[in-house]
Amino acid sequence: MRDIVFTRRSGWIPNVIREDGQLKLMLGAGADANHEPRTFTFSIGEAHFAVIQEDLARHLLLWSAVLPLCDAAGTRGRLDENAAAALLDPILLSSPSDVDALFQRIPWDRGRLIAHGADIGLLESGEVCAAMRAATETSDGKRAQEYHANRRRAERGTVFGPLDAAVLRYTGQYLHGSTVPRRKPDAVDPALLPEVMRVIATAEQACAGMRIGRDPRRGKRATDKRDWDRMATAVDTAVRRAHPELVDDAVRTVSFLLCTEAADRSRSTPMEDGEKAADDRADSGASASARNATLSFTDDKGVEKKWLPGNPRTAAAEFWEFVGDRSAADNEVFTIEDEERGEGIQLHFYADSIARVTTVQEGEGGSDPEYRVEYSLVDGMSGYRNLVSTFVRGGCAALEQHGSWMSDNAEFERARRQRDAK
Repeated sequence: MRDIVFTRRSGWIPNVIREDGQLKLMLGAGADANHEPRTFTFSIGEAHFAVIQEDLARHLLLWSAVLPLCDAAGTRGRLDENAAAALLDPILLSSPSDVDALFQRIPWDRGRLIAHGADIGLLESGEVCAAMRAATETSDGKRAQEYHANRRRAERGTVFGPLDAAVLRYTGQYLHGSTVPRRKPDAVDPALLPEVMRVIATAEQACAGMRIGRDPRRGKRATDKRDWDRMATAVDTAVRRAHPELVDDAVRTVSFLLCTEAADRSRSTPMEDGEKAADDRADSGASASARNATLSFTDDKGVEKKWLPGNPRTAAAEFWEFVGDRSAADNEVFTIEDEERGEGIQLHFYADSIARVTTVQEGEGGSDPEYRVEYSLVDGMSGYRNLVSTFVRGGCAALEQHGSWMSDNAEFERARRQRDAK
């Protein structure tokens, strides 16, 4: 039989229960192997119960000291009740100076006390009892999160000024650097917001006109890492030049914000619009005959897809969607073939290279056709986009001015090794 005999406003602060006539402290901490909360209990005396009822500060201090014992129990272990009971008299019945001395020797959960209003300066100076004079039953988890975030930065030697903190609050990354940044002007002190907006304006001006395209080689929603790095570098350089007082964390969060927004715009843009820029860069004088021919797309697994003349979507857009659907670590070779013209291109994503294949002589009398195969290195996703758009507009002939084509495979391999060694 278990009855709750004392509880506080916050349900997480340990309760006092009576179980089979015995007073016990009951607290929830950690989780079991199924991620369900674990509950621990250990016996207390009437004198301990009296202090817990009357003194919130001592109650919270006991909680913070018992929590490491709960963590040590793990997902299935038992609480060391002897160790927990050994904390009762020193924390609940001893003088403040003795409690302070005890907390210099034992592990304890600092964040729990900070969430309940403890004075951070006094805690860090070892005056735990004095720090708890401002303690509250209600918890402010964000206060503890900010404290831990600042400690992590201090360990790295980073100290924020008011503008640094305001910039990270604006992007929502003050507490967690891995959080996806968003614009949160309401999170910034109104007095600092105009200065934050000047920093953002500097970043926006630096990357005006830049875009982060998709990279179907890594999936349908992946974006081009080179484009991302290029934009991040432009923003970082401009912000550091205009605002040299900002620390690295503040500069990085601004570039992360702008790059994330550009990547989101790319993911939400139809593939046809995304291909338009590449099409516009292609040779405007290329023959249009390839557009009016059936094209065949294949991957390294033998899957094929046809693009037919009259399709409302461009051949390039259809091809890159095919790549986005099919590309994988073991599927990195894709081909576009124009059977009518007897030519095609083969993209080798694993090697950042491309081959163009042209039929020199058709097979006769059962003999195999004769092909000319030429190779070229490709400069990232933007290079692939340009080559694909050029091919579907003008065929292999239009590719002549795009890249250095090598018919000797050994020569090409040497060129590829030299590039990769740089």
